[in-house]
Amino acid sequence: MTQNRRFACLPIALVSALTASVALADGAPEKKGDCSVDQFTMALRYQQQSAEVRALQMQAYNIATEKLDAAVAKAKDPSKLAIVTDVDETVIDNSALLARDLANCHNYDDWDTWLPWERDGDPVLIPGAKNFLEHADKLGVTIRYVSDRSEEQKDYTLKALKKLELPQVSTDSVLLLGPPKVERRELVAKDYRIVMLLGDTLHDFDARFRKKPVAEQRATADAESAKWGTEWIVFPNAGYGTWSKEPLKAWDAKPVIEKW
Repeated sequence: MTQNRRFACLPIALVSALTASVALADGAPEKKGDCSVDQFTMALRYQQQSAEVRALQMQAYNIATEKLDAAVAKAKDPSKLAIVTDVDETVIDNSALLARDLANCHNYDDWDTWLPWERDGDPVLIPGAKNFLEHADKLGVTIRYVSDRSEEQKDYTLKALKKLELPQVSTDSVLLLGPPKVERRELVAKDYRIVMLLGDTLHDFDARFRKKPVAEQRATADAESAKWGTEWIVFPNAGYGTWSKEPLKAWDAKPVIEKW
C-alpha cells in the first residue's frame, strides 16, 4: 500500500458476533449466508448511525471550543497559538467506505480499498468539526491537519478538505504520512505553541501510545488523566483501533436465563 501505513496498527473493531445478515445503511444490500465480516457490523452501525456517537462528537467539539477560548483569552498573541487535529474520524467521517466493504463481505481492515477512497470517495464532516475549526480560524489560531493519509495522494486529500470548505487548508497546513505523527507535531511546535490536540486514536496525542500493548496504553491514559478534555480532545471511533483484537472479560458465573 505504498506509503499509506497508517492502518498497519489499526485492526478492525472488536464486537460480538451478533446478527449474521443485516442491512448496513440505507440502500446497502443485505448479505446472504455466512460472511466472516458480519461480526463487525454492530460496531460500525454504532459509529455511523447512533445518536450517541453524534452526541459524543458534538460534546468533544463543545469542550474544545470552551478550552480554546480560554487559551486565547490568556494569550498575548493568539497568532502564536496552534491546534493540531487528526483528520479521519475526527474531522471527516469515512464510514461509508467501511459500510460498502462490509456489504460486499470484504475485510476493510486490509485497507486495500483506502487509496481509491482517498481519490474518489465522498467523506462527510464529523458533527461540530466545521464550526469549531471556523471558530479557531476567526480567533486567529493556526490550524494544522496531521493525518496518516498518503503523502503521494496529497492533492486528493486537499481537494476533499477544500470541498468541505474547511479553513486553512493548504499544502503547508496538511501534514501527511512520512515521519511519525510525533515528529510532525514537533515541526508545528517549532513555530507555534500547541494548545490543543484532537484525534480518535491515542497516538494522535502522544508517542507513548504508538505500537504499544493495549494494557500499556490504558495505563498511560490513566496516568495522563488531567489532559483529557483540556489539552487532549478524543473522539469516539468504534470502527477500528489497536484495541480491536483484545479479549473480552466475562462475568465468571453460571448463566441463569430469566425472563424480564
